[in-house]
Amino acid sequence: MNNEDIEIKCLLEVLLEKSGHDFRHYSQAHVKRRVRHLLSMCGAPHISQMTHQIIHDDSFLETVLHQLSINVTEMFRDPGFYYAVREKVVPILATWPHVRIWHAGCATGEEMYSMAILLEEEGIYGKCKIYGTDFSPAAIAEARKGVYKVDQMKNYTRNYLKSGGKESFSDYYTAKYDYVLIDKALKRNMTFAEHNLALDAVFSEVNMVVCRNVMIYFDRELQLRVLNLFAESLCPGGILCLGNKEAIGPECRNLFEPIDEKEKIYRRRYV
Repeated sequence: MNNEDIEIKCLLEVLLEKSGHDFRHYSQAHVKRRVRHLLSMCGAPHISQMTHQIIHDDSFLETVLHQLSINVTEMFRDPGFYYAVREKVVPILATWPHVRIWHAGCATGEEMYSMAILLEEEGIYGKCKIYGTDFSPAAIAEARKGVYKVDQMKNYTRNYLKSGGKESFSDYYTAKYDYVLIDKALKRNMTFAEHNLALDAVFSEVNMVVCRNVMIYFDRELQLRVLNLFAESLCPGGILCLGNKEAIGPECRNLFEPIDEKEKIYRRRYV
């Protein structure tokens, strides 16, 4: 183990003690990349100096947590996934009288609102409840607001159309200067809460879990913990949606069966 690895290990231990957030099982490549970026941002000569600052400066602690969090997202990201949900998942959800959907690691909420739009267009949003969770209070606050930069809308509109969108995407937001505000009607069945996938227990019994492009930042030990957490959270026959670079792996094949292998959509096996 070189000096950088030792310093990063110490920094992560201090973060756990100070904040309760555990990054020790995030992928080493992800953590190193973010820590090096932090080092450049704050101009510290060594990682150990940042560790000292984390202990004594709560505002810097929040900066570090924000930098280490996973917040790369967009509306209707990977349109093929949403198209598959329309075609293969909605018919299953439509058979249940009530549908509870957990967006785990929801970041700033773009994918939650995307799902709400899809469910609205498919005529079943009225019986759905969407729960968005993230370990970052700042991300949850942004998700709850539903305010995004207007210059992102052109790309989001393209995604929406490719996903099988049935209406005019501009109907779902109001533009104001450089930002857009998501339609309040889409928020009516949403709840936001803090939840840490690395440490916390089962969130609730749900019919569907959406956790896309999050587990790629975890090591295999944490991935397996999270997959088992999702299995415990899902009702029998419930739906699990992962990112296109993620998979359940052979260890969890007894828990899930594929609905769409390409889009990484699975169903909780009946046992």
